[in-house]
Amino acid sequence: MPQLVTFAVLYVLFLMDYCFDYSYYCLFLPVYNAFTDKFKILSENKGKSGVYLFKNLTNGKYYVGSAVDLSKRLAFYYKEIAMKNSLKRGRSHIYSAILKNGHSNFSLEILEYCSPEQCIEREDFYIKLLSPSYNILEKAGSSLGFKHSNESIKIMSDVKKGANHPMFGKPKPQGAGNPNQKIEVTDLETQESPKTYDSMSEVSKALDIPQGSISMYFKQNQKKPYKKRYIFRKVD
Repeated sequence: MPQLVTFAVLYVLFLMDYCFDYSYYCLFLPVYNAFTDKFKILSENKGKSGVYLFKNLTNGKYYVGSAVDLSKRLAFYYKEIAMKNSLKRGRSHIYSAILKNGHSNFSLEILEYCSPEQCIEREDFYIKLLSPSYNILEKAGSSLGFKHSNESIKIMSDVKKGANHPMFGKPKPQGAGNPNQKIEVTDLETQESPKTYDSMSEVSKALDIPQGSISMYFKQNQKKPYKKRYIFRKVD
């Protein structure tokens, strides 16, 4: 099946003198108004996986993301309370920009439809190609470049000190795995493509989840999502 990309991306590739068979890219994909085309966006992309781009029409800045189910992921950008709650846990330039400027000042492009297994690879390709201003992560599916707000860091630090730490006074679980084991995290709420972290500690800091809970998730061979939201998987 041919890769499907937008005319804008083809034009950028042309300007950069990329050499490939343009006939392989056989269909120009839609560009939506994020406000007026909300229901069209969600219905036309239901059950499809791929890479998308939000563009701020007031300043020209944009954000590139991917999802194994575009409709579910894009629906999250219309949940004001959920975005505000996410910002309490860490930074997101695109959430902040949408909340500040409103959906009417954003366009949405589907850059490419692809298989779920290709989402991270294709998202990373467009991040490197377009250098989007709103992307915090320098590499798709990685925690590289992610930083919590100072307030979030202090809260997490205070909560986990001494007797407040969930593993305080308890022996380290046996068979839970190496704390430096790379972990892939799937967020069922945001429906983003899975992200890979270098260690359990990084997952704990990024998601504000006790490291002991993540360790126990693997020790007990959990199949159900943690707190009905997160799926953890060890990466070799």
